[in-house]
Amino acid sequence: MDNENKEQQKTVLTKDDVLLTSLKLFADKGYFNTSLTDIKDALEIKTTRGIYQHFKTKQAIAETLYENILDSLSISIDDIRRRNRRSSEQLREIVDLLFKLTDEAPEVMKFLLQLRVEEFLPEQKPLMETAPYTKIKRIFQSGIKEGELRSIDPNLAYVYFFGIINQALIMVLNGVLNKNADSYQSQVWMTAWASIVKK
Repeated sequence: MDNENKEQQKTVLTKDDVLLTSLKLFADKGYFNTSLTDIKDALEIKTTRGIYQHFKTKQAIAETLYENILDSLSISIDDIRRRNRRSSEQLREIVDLLFKLTDEAPEVMKFLLQLRVEEFLPEQKPLMETAPYTKIKRIFQSGIKEGELRSIDPNLAYVYFFGIINQALIMVLNGVLNKNADSYQSQVWMTAWASIVKK
């Protein structure tokens, strides 16, 4: 009887089960190297029917993941902007968040920084046009206007600053930098901040 109940419980899948398992597989193997069968096997279910109850296609899973990650990031950025007035404080907290996510939720960061989302979700906006990134660009615009940041194109400021941040995080995710992201945060922050601060 207990074995029957366990087997029954295993087959009752939630949407979150499918999303979390898929996120891990996409991050580890890549989107194109992950099949619905891989997801089924990782979920330890007999058929893909349980997955189809929540998602019609693998692309639909990826689309939901992408939207959820961006929504969560957008909400976090709104909170950060409400708590801090200065651009430097806002950027510092965003960097704190990204480094924390790299250590605590590396699959999320791999999905954002390493997967070429435009290749498998061509209908979605490019990352640089999404809500979280638009909000970050506004922080640069505000910092430039208030004289805290160098007077350069806000898009260039974004590239200088997050080019350094993102590259460091990718190197942590790939194991090139072999300590936790947190170990490098202060050094990376100083270098990135120096590229945009008004001297």
